Amino acid sequence: MLNMINARSFISKRGELSRMSRSKKGISPILATLLLIAIAVGAILITYAWVITFTSTQTQQSGAIITLENIRFYNVSTTYYTEIVLRNSGTSSAKIASVYWSSSSFSALANVGTSEFAMAPATGVVDALSSINIIITWGGTVVTPSAWTSGNTYYFKVVTEAGQYLEFIGKAP
Repeated sequence: MLNMINARSFISKRGELSRMSRSKKGISPILATLLLIAIAVGAILITYAWVITFTSTQTQQSGAIITLENIRFYNVSTTYYTEIVLRNSGTSSAKIASVYWSSSSFSALANVGTSEFAMAPATGVVDALSSINIIITWGGTVVTPSAWTSGNTYYFKVVTEAGQYLEFIGKAP
């Protein structure tokens, strides 16, 4: 009954719809289509901008990727050396901050003093797509004894200023 009363309030005495119901108009189908296209294009542009920003950020964050290229044990006269060659295959430079050494395990690594190793380049910076040589001299205060022993395994760790590190082992010939 209530619905019939509400429906009758929109119909005038002449049987016409009242002005209130005639003034409710929707948008045209053409305008609705244009709005949908505009919304879709906007969403595509926002997604494209996000993807481009995300991928460029991720490739820049790859930074330095340090890997062991070679390790060599050798001696000149009575002085013994270990030469470590590291390669940076990343997109940015890295600076070597510390070198660690142990004759027993990774858990027993000791920080090699700067007087016991040399780097080439001397700055310790390994640029993107280049390498660095680290030459450790045996017989110092940390790297003891004064010579490596043939057949023994030695443990090394190199740390960059950014906190990246590379642990590896080397077996003396």
